[in-house]
Amino acid sequence: MSAPPGIIRTGIGGWVFPAWRGGTFYPAGLPQREELAYASEQLGCIEINSTFYRAQKPAIYAQWREQTPEGFRFSAKAPRTITQTHDLTTVGERAERFIEGISALEDRLGPLIWQFGENHPAAAAEFDAFLGMLPRKVGGERLQHALEVRNPAAWTPELLAAARAHGAALVFSGSDDYPSFADPTADFIYARLMRSRANLRAGYPARAMEQWCLRAMRWARGEDNADLPHLAADVPAQSPREVYVLFIGAAKQRNPGAAMALRDQLRQLGGG
Repeated sequence: MSAPPGIIRTGIGGWVFPAWRGGTFYPAGLPQREELAYASEQLGCIEINSTFYRAQKPAIYAQWREQTPEGFRFSAKAPRTITQTHDLTTVGERAERFIEGISALEDRLGPLIWQFGENHPAAAAEFDAFLGMLPRKVGGERLQHALEVRNPAAWTPELLAAARAHGAALVFSGSDDYPSFADPTADFIYARLMRSRANLRAGYPARAMEQWCLRAMRWARGEDNADLPHLAADVPAQSPREVYVLFIGAAKQRNPGAAMALRDQLRQLGGG
């Protein structure tokens, strides 16, 4: 008997956006102080983008934790003071401080996203060393690390091997602008989809949403995605995986609708 598939969480980037108010996502008249609680009841994950620019005090993270239900997860982008540094051997202390602070989210803490820009010079060996110095646990909670490597030259079989050796995910980018491949490297998948369209209430055409639903379900079962390009010929068999699918950027006003549409379709098919 096969193991049940992993949990699939759909979500968005941030929760404060004026265009989501007045009935577009948040009910008309909902106080702003209640928006996080409302969003976290509708969705399984929210990516904290503000941490890319500045870390919050642990008390703020604890406050956010208290406003969200059990089972919900925050993902968070690591500070740019870390990921824009070219010499990754110098960032250990800064990474530790960031992780120590955000650990106040406790069991609401999901993946930490380490986003490296198109011009970052690191290759597989540097990323291997960087991942090796990141802690695997904090406060008794297991950490999930995800690399978003936007330099196409860095995408090599060696990068996949390094990520797999450390149990880190390589962010799957649903965008023509950044590289990504279907090869899984961790026991979770983190996908950032960036093609929402302003003229569609659900952000994506029905056919595209159906494809993402099926891909998420295959990922959760531990399969790969045969319809997507692979970098390595040998993708090892995996156990069921936790899956995060977040709608980021593009027509941002449509991202909550996209996340909820995917959530509903997964429920209809028994995948969420």
